[in-house]
Amino acid sequence: MPEFVWLIILALCLVVEIATLGLVTIWFAGGALVTFFVAMVTDNLLIQVIVFLVVSLVLLFFTRPIAKKFYNAKRTKTNVDSVIGEQCKVTETIDNFNGTGIVLLNGLEWTARSKDETVIEAGARVKVCAVDGVKAIVEKVTE
Repeated sequence: MPEFVWLIILALCLVVEIATLGLVTIWFAGGALVTFFVAMVTDNLLIQVIVFLVVSLVLLFFTRPIAKKFYNAKRTKTNVDSVIGEQCKVTETIDNFNGTGIVLLNGLEWTARSKDETVIEAGARVKVCAVDGVKAIVEKVTE
């Protein structure tokens, strides 16, 4: 297989990566680049394919987690993600069985449900564990 085929694969992987920003095809682009240099030395297609697969998979499995950690490190939590972990005040008793409960969170009233099915009285301090639709899933803060 001519060497330029690996350059075409490299270009296609880069275009897909730019379009998706998923940190997946970039590693295959690295494999295609290394294989391009191997293809300049040998015409053996089997060796080229093995080099492509090995380099791509090594890059994918060993460097992707590190790159994702740095890629997501500066991402600012917005909207729903920003309220998880926040503490708030119960303004209406939270009772999952009766379907009642309101908390005051960042100046806004949210419908709330207890994480562990316990009844939480009005005035208690709670922490948001998750958000399910438009309901804050909370647990009581022990002091």
